[in-house]
Amino acid sequence: MTSASKTNGNLSRSVDDEQRHLAVLIDADNAQPSVIEGLLAEVAKFGVASVKRIYGDFTSPQLTRWKKALLKHSISPVQQFAYTSGKNATDSMLIIDAMDLMYTRRFDGFCLVSSDSDFTRLAQRLREEGLTVYGFGERKTPDPFVQACDKFIYTEVLRAETPASEKATPSAGKSATATAVSSPAKAAKATKPGKKTATATTEAAAEPPVSAGPLPPPLALIRQAIEDASDELGWANLAPVGSYLTKVRPDFDARLYGYRKLSDLLKSQPKYFAVEERTAPGSSGKALFVRVVG
Repeated sequence: MTSASKTNGNLSRSVDDEQRHLAVLIDADNAQPSVIEGLLAEVAKFGVASVKRIYGDFTSPQLTRWKKALLKHSISPVQQFAYTSGKNATDSMLIIDAMDLMYTRRFDGFCLVSSDSDFTRLAQRLREEGLTVYGFGERKTPDPFVQACDKFIYTEVLRAETPASEKATPSAGKSATATAVSSPAKAAKATKPGKKTATATTEAAAEPPVSAGPLPPPLALIRQAIEDASDELGWANLAPVGSYLTKVRPDFDARLYGYRKLSDLLKSQPKYFAVEERTAPGSSGKALFVRVVG
């Protein structure tokens, strides 16, 4: 690496998070167009999507549903024909592009959108170069790929957010999150095989069923995170607690457990955790602090 390259790399690392330049690379064979809006909104939390590319054989009928999403969100399609039946040339094309982009030294991180474990080594290599890797995939994503990323977001929670915001009143006895997550599965179940409705057939082929609802919170992991970051009185600033959870479990996300933020999750468990707002040491601003109860 030349001194100029090193200098450019250091400059790119010193920018604010809002100005971090990210490359978003999507495996069309292992991602759904229904999550793209929520996915790009999630990417915006981490930085600017300077490059947005999607890879696949777009002559295939299975990928035609991507056309509208690509035009709306200005995503560049990269056409890759299948060289032979049963082999996926798309993965190789995505990996080659990722390495080319990495060596430009223009990016602070990569967003890899796929549920395929074939990208595990790519994620590792990008991190070895000092880049941040954000993974996006379904809950079926193999654990090696999840653990190879700095942060992994399950796309089910991104797909769920749109219906939740559109519903003014959730069904009685159910939270908005649970309703939003379970509704696609119920819709698929309600469609009988005997009915040949074009829309229903297309949706069934395009969208796999998602999880029936929120998962139980990992209380032991959260307790460990608080204890590791706590002071002599047992109180811990919530920010380091969240950082610890992400480092230990890249796929940790409060939305998986039915809550928008980590603080909401902790407040919902008063039997185990106490949360209070106070002035952070050495700062005039307010911050949330948490401690283990009992």
